[in-house]
Amino acid sequence: MAQLEMTRDELLALPVSVDLTTAGRAFGIGRTAAFDLARAGDFPCRVLRVGIKYRVPRSAIFEALGVDEGALADSREPNPAA
Repeated sequence: MAQLEMTRDELLALPVSVDLTTAGRAFGIGRTAAFDLARAGDFPCRVLRVGIKYRVPRSAIFEALGVDEGALADSREPNPAA
């Protein structure tokens, strides 16, 4: 069985958009609940419908979680003084 919650490193490595199951993991929501929430318009962040699929922008996930993308990018860059 897959791990439900996403680690910090996994969150930081997300591509520009992800599928609904992956986005659900960022919120600790399982696959079935994620699809139920998306269909009802109650997913914790903005969800895009592309044909029959759902896509979730990384920026929407970060915004809902209160994560500053700029600060994360800065923290991932190697420190030349180190």
